[in-house]
Amino acid sequence: MALQAPRGTRDLLPEETGQWQYVETTMRTLCARYGFQELRTPIFEYTQLFDRGVGSDTDIVEKEMYTFQDRGGRSLSLRPEGTAGVVRAFVEHHLEEAGLPVKLYYLGPMFRYERPQAGRQRQFHQFGVEALGSEDPYLDVEVIDLGWTILQALKIDAIRLEINCIGCHLCRPAYEKTLKTYLQDHRDQLCADCQRRSETNPLRTFDCKRSSCQAVLAEAPRISDALCDACQQHFETLCSGLDMLGIPYQKTATLVRGLDYYTRTVFEFKETLTAEAATVCGGGRYDHLVAEIGGKDQPGVGFGIGMERVMLLLEQASRMPSTREPIDVYVAFASPQQQGMAFDLVSQLRRQGVAAEIDHGRRSLKAQMRAAARKGVRLVLLLGEEEVAEQAVTLRDMETGAQRRIPRTEIVQLLHQQFSSPDAIELQMRGAVHEINGC
Repeated sequence: MALQAPRGTRDLLPEETGQWQYVETTMRTLCARYGFQELRTPIFEYTQLFDRGVGSDTDIVEKEMYTFQDRGGRSLSLRPEGTAGVVRAFVEHHLEEAGLPVKLYYLGPMFRYERPQAGRQRQFHQFGVEALGSEDPYLDVEVIDLGWTILQALKIDAIRLEINCIGCHLCRPAYEKTLKTYLQDHRDQLCADCQRRSETNPLRTFDCKRSSCQAVLAEAPRISDALCDACQQHFETLCSGLDMLGIPYQKTATLVRGLDYYTRTVFEFKETLTAEAATVCGGGRYDHLVAEIGGKDQPGVGFGIGMERVMLLLEQASRMPSTREPIDVYVAFASPQQQGMAFDLVSQLRRQGVAAEIDHGRRSLKAQMRAAARKGVRLVLLLGEEEVAEQAVTLRDMETGAQRRIPRTEIVQLLHQQFSSPDAIELQMRGAVHEINGC
């Protein structure tokens, strides 16, 4: 039996990686514009980090993490999300010393054991930003604006922004007590997971997708009716900031997100192309996560974007960019005797920044020309016995058929100029249209 990629993983083939690089470059460029710097963290951490940071009774920690013991008996887990690792790095390396807020972004693979489906894999890729060290609601606005700008730049415009405020450590306990009482009164109508959640973390029952539970939750008390003055003011400022920027949004009282560390602001960008309305980008504020992990109490806010979901939406909307890197020049040679000279010429061109290719299959000159045409190469350099004798090369324009013979001492500089000044080659190629005998 031939080996295959494990279920829930996939290979990114060469024709796909260019598309991913385009999306990643767009995200990196916009992050730099907003003052965010890249941070790279390990793909595995001590399991305790996710127990404390994400929440020991969340689905991620309880059911979805890839956890193992190393040879020293230490419990490690492949990272299921990005925020906990970023915050751990913030604490460990005292990044606050550079001044607050610290604005970071990350990009890389995450791992969750769940049922693979379109846009969701067991190894998936996430792009995210984290801004640490400020309670300013306008920082929430800035983070949401960055997410909005990224999606707009990628032309993912069939989206809906939903926002909510889930309170803080002052006002949420009283609300959770009220909600818990309500859920206990309707316990028989809840699924087993929600019955358990109603005891341990009642707010997370809003994450359930079962219709029977949704019917109960539709009549549940709302956190918006229990917010303290500070949370209410924070949320109102957030909304006014989004209004000021012209970013449309919908207040969704049942939006809570699936991680324990969120406080106050939570938000999701959802696609509107399908009935599923899958989340493309989600995040919120986490004002006590730094302290929970072991640092000084510092507020934070951020989001994560599922890369597979983004690529799927681009494909569905027929907006997948064509980003195959072009080959500028193909060097063809007539016989094995010219191969060494041709290879030397290719190497010189590459060192001058010209993308150049050469045949390694010992194909005929005709086959090499066909290969150049398949690659979409415009310029071909031909080396045969006459060119070797004259210390020259024949330069052919594959679009027009124009060609001329140029001394080898001049060709590298000429092509270097061509790809820094597109008009240079046109001046050299004017006139001189010939047929290439035997090609």
